[in-house]
Amino acid sequence: MNVQRAQEIASSPVMAHVLCDGTPVFIQHVNEQSETARIYALNNAEEEREVSLYSLSEQD
Repeated sequence: MNVQRAQEIASSPVMAHVLCDGTPVFIQHVNEQSETARIYALNNAEEEREVSLYSLSEQD
């Protein structure tokens, strides 16, 4: 996923269907310089992690 799209998703009030390694996730914050995102799995909001934007995909 590119930086611009990840930022759009993170700031949108509408929930997008984003996957990380096949797991549905919520994007909390995007770090443009390091091209990473702070995410958590929808089924486990307690477990936040930072991942490369390239490991995220948007499902239609």
